Amino acid sequence: MVDLSLKIKTTTFKNPIMTASGTFGYGDECKDFFDISILGAIITKSISLLPRTGNKPPRIYEVNSGMLNSIGLANVGVEKFITDKLPSISKYSTNIIVNVVGNTIEEYEKVIERLDDYESICGYEVNISCPNVKEGGLQFGTSLKMTEQVVKSVRKKTNKILIIKLTPNVTKISDFALAAEYEGAEAVSLVNTFVGMAVDHKKRKPYLSTITGGFSGPAIKPMALAKIYEVYKVLSIPIIGLGGIMSVEDVIEFFLVGASAVEIGTANFIYPDTCEKIINGLYRYFEVNKINTLKDIIGQLQT
Repeated sequence: MVDLSLKIKTTTFKNPIMTASGTFGYGDECKDFFDISILGAIITKSISLLPRTGNKPPRIYEVNSGMLNSIGLANVGVEKFITDKLPSISKYSTNIIVNVVGNTIEEYEKVIERLDDYESICGYEVNISCPNVKEGGLQFGTSLKMTEQVVKSVRKKTNKILIIKLTPNVTKISDFALAAEYEGAEAVSLVNTFVGMAVDHKKRKPYLSTITGGFSGPAIKPMALAKIYEVYKVLSIPIIGLGGIMSVEDVIEFFLVGASAVEIGTANFIYPDTCEKIINGLYRYFEVNKINTLKDIIGQLQT
């Protein structure tokens, strides 16, 4: 019998399919497309201490095999998230992980402190890797020292699952993953978007108001796989993989290079029921290939 469950810390996930922050709203925007309760976890859009309007438009642009975005972490802020969003998503029979952002380490701490008493939240994905904001984001995620400080500080504020979302826009991502593990993270998620840009050659102007943005979609999958493979060779805690996943076959590739779970991102914009299709497809794939558990395939790349 196929068992797709996994455990991170003391929390059991019914399957390894999660939603990537920023691609699934606050958690229930796709409820009319499929039963959200089948997900291994909902990872919310980034939540900050105060509301954010984000960057000025244009802030999304489609390119070959992917998309550029410069949303700028627009969100309602932690107070309205608690009153307006959390009650709704808490009704679903799935794990809730809140993606947390801050301009300063103190803001990360305050958001987690404000959320930590809510039992429906099983953990946090600490976003230190967004390329679309002037403060926070890559400021923390591209500095090994700052990464250590953020993880060390937020670890003191919660006993719940702590996932550190890493940027690929560094020379050696495994160093950052090891720093997160050393300072107490239970998992890392990678990769966030690559820095990219698009140019209108007729107007001689960038398509995004911020000039550059985060590049995601199928085109980044080979690079994401390489980063996960690098990290898996040195890390002891689970890796949650993301970057260009569109199909069941993509998910299997992420497992083989070392991911214990995956997040579905840009695919949700194209087909909002992608997660459901992948979960169903995973059961079929495991049955056909006589794979019983995730442990039978994670890190089993033959080199």
